[in-house]
Amino acid sequence: MSKLTAILGSALFFLVAPAMLAGVIPWSITHWEFQPPFLAVEATRLAGVVFIIAGMPGLLDSFARFALQGLGTPAPIAPPRHLVVSGLYRHVRNPIYVAVVAVILGQAVLFADRQLLGYGAFLWLFFHVWVVMIEEPTLKETFGPEYESYRANVPRWLPRRTPRAV
Repeated sequence: MSKLTAILGSALFFLVAPAMLAGVIPWSITHWEFQPPFLAVEATRLAGVVFIIAGMPGLLDSFARFALQGLGTPAPIAPPRHLVVSGLYRHVRNPIYVAVVAVILGQAVLFADRQLLGYGAFLWLFFHVWVVMIEEPTLKETFGPEYESYRANVPRWLPRRTPRAV
């Protein structure tokens, strides 16, 4: 896959998956209307903003790395040719999923919406099952020892404080 095709494919997949999962669906649940804050403390909304702000750049960076370094997309139908292990991938194996869930949970806390909290928890559980049952076996088969070494040194969900050496 050429870089241009990878960039266009990644951009299209971004609109289909993360934009829907972390944008359209949360909006359909909350209509982005504020409810009384969690714990009756207005400052809790700040935590929501922090999660959203933390998630968005990581999501965009990860998509760019798939296209520019992996020469593919995050979409299972057009996977990368090269294992992506730089950027946030030096800290956590699944930064896209972590970022999507962070943005959703951030919105849940910002708008104080329990349904959106439940949706975020359900989506994380779905991602976990997908990663363990489908994605990791596929990566092991595709990239072999390179992926095994990466997997042994970088955690699945909770980021490392110090990045893995590239």
